[in-house]
Amino acid sequence: MRSGVVPFKFDLRELLGRARRQVGSRLGDVTLNLPFVSIAVNPKDRERQVAREVVIRLRDRRVLSAWECCDDCIDRALASLQEIRQTLLDKQVELSDVPDGPLSLLLDAMTMGIRQFLTYEELLKRGHEVPHPRFRDFRRPADMRQAYFDALEILRGHLSRCLGQVAVIAGMETPTTGLIANYRGPWQLEAYVPEQRS
Repeated sequence: MRSGVVPFKFDLRELLGRARRQVGSRLGDVTLNLPFVSIAVNPKDRERQVAREVVIRLRDRRVLSAWECCDDCIDRALASLQEIRQTLLDKQVELSDVPDGPLSLLLDAMTMGIRQFLTYEELLKRGHEVPHPRFRDFRRPADMRQAYFDALEILRGHLSRCLGQVAVIAGMETPTTGLIANYRGPWQLEAYVPEQRS
């Protein structure tokens, strides 16, 4: 089902620049790996606690551990992403007094990824959805459905790798259940707009 195409690229340049400025040359007891950069940080106890909550809440979200096969699956994945987005926003509000902390940075990376995916998804929705006369779960044209599959694939990888970094802040093992094993490890750099370093 997956074509391997990267239908859009995440633009985290502003966030990565902010990460570099926030951390500077400080030493930290935890190293976060992000696309194109690794930073050493010292999360506060409160950040560690909130990070544990985020890992526990998100590790069992089906959209992070399943692949879609039809339009109904796509619709359920989109609804699940909205729930994940709400959880992340709630945690950002909870950490509003620590806006420059490493966990806030990761939550920003996750919400940015979802926002950018949703912008791409809005472009896809401009296509015409006509129900198939016999199969109600196949109302999107095949090429549009494939674009959703590919876009959800790179978003799933982005969110899963971010969640792995949240687990680092929490001092927890990266979840092995609830996430697909292929999404642990190196970032899929071709899915990101590269930084313009001067």
